[in-house]
This record gives sequence, structure tokens and C-alpha cells, in this order.
Amino acid sequence: MKFIRLHKSLFIIGATLLVLAAGLFYAYRYVMDNYTITHIYVDGNKHYTNEEIIDMVQTSRFSGNSLFLSFQYRDRSITDIPFVERIDVDIVTRDTVRVHVYEKMIAGYIRYLGRYMYFDRDGIVVESSQKPSQDVPLVLGLDFDHVVLYEKLPVEREDIFSEILDITQLLSKYSLHADRIYFDDNYHVYLYFGDAEVSLGESGAMDEKIIQLQYILPSLEGKKGVLRLDNYTSSTNQVTFEERLGE
Repeated sequence: MKFIRLHKSLFIIGATLLVLAAGLFYAYRYVMDNYTITHIYVDGNKHYTNEEIIDMVQTSRFSGNSLFLSFQYRDRSITDIPFVERIDVDIVTRDTVRVHVYEKMIAGYIRYLGRYMYFDRDGIVVESSQKPSQDVPLVLGLDFDHVVLYEKLPVEREDIFSEILDITQLLSKYSLHADRIYFDDNYHVYLYFGDAEVSLGESGAMDEKIIQLQYILPSLEGKKGVLRLDNYTSSTNQVTFEERLGE
């Protein structure tokens, strides 16, 4: 009787495991057959094309499945893709996903040994490229003796990077694109728009100065010279332009 009861128990356990295995197999086949991705929408990307982003997220044999891809990128920070901080994948329908790209806040870039080195608001070098950017300005006047990818630029004033990002964001806010940002030995700020140099002085009242700049800059198109906003405030309204003729 004990032998029969033992075998009966083993049979029940085996049958249960077989049913569970069959259920898992059919669930797996259902998911794989019904959640195959045929359409991918990408948004939030500037530094990479849609095709490049798709290639970055679809890296395994299961990446063509919308459920798997959504789970893979849930609450996941990105550490191996320059310029990208986070990627979210949302299921639109069973065969369609939307990839949201959250790019790092790039403050600017420098030239170093024939390369363009991009850094974030903390001064961390996040990318090395052979091409200059059309979105953020070249930064000149910073003093450093070496550059290491994914490490902070070794400059005297570490808060200079957040100041650069503030300037970059203000320019973007008012649809202005400076070719270069230059800091002199006293960390006075100069912007360059073609042949026009804009002297902003110290970092104070930067928002007011750039608001004013958006109205003045169109009138300087084609001109060479220095626009002085060093001492501008909303109360003084002190603005001068020193044109350089015959250059």
C-alpha cells in the first residue's frame, strides 16, 4: 500500500509539473507569436537617428518582443550609450512600441588633440567625436592639462560647468545659437555669433542680458564688432555696439 501511495503521489506531482510546463510553453508561444514588434516609434532623440536608437535597444533574440523589450527598459539607467541618460519603452499595441529617449544635459564641448570632447553640467566628459555640434557651443578659455573620457574636466572652478549649461539653456530658450563661448582670465563671458562678439561680463543678470540680446542680435547681422552688455540691467539699460569698419 505504501508503494502504491508513493507512486500515486509521484504520479500526481509529475502530472502537475507536466501541466505547468505545458501551460508555460503555451504562454511562451502565445507571447512570442502575438507580441512580435512590427512598428517602433522613437522620440526625444537629437544626437542619434531613429534607426540608431532602434539598433541600440534591439540587441538580443528577445528584443523583437514588445513585452520583453518593455520589461527590459523599465526603470533602467543607461551607462553605455553616450549622450543618453535613460530609455523607456512603452507598449502602444501588441505589435507597436514607443521608445522614449532621455538625453543627458550637454553643457558644451571643447577641442582637445584634434577631437571634440562633450561635457555635461557636472563637467563630466561624456563623448568624444570628430564632428562639432550644431546644438551646443564650443567653449574656449578653460584651463586644463588633460582630458579623460567619462571623467570630470580638471579645471580650477568646478561651478563653471553649471554656469555654461545655464548660458546654453538660456540661448536655446530664446532661439539663439552662439558659435562659441569664451571665458577670459577673470571668467568674464563672451559669446560669438558669426563676426559679432557679445561681451556679457560677469555671470550676474545673465537672463536679463540674453533676453535683451534676442532683440538686438538681428540688427547686427552682417556687421563686425563688439556688443557690450557687461553692465546691462533692466534698470540701467546700458548697451553699446563698437563696430569694426574695414576689417
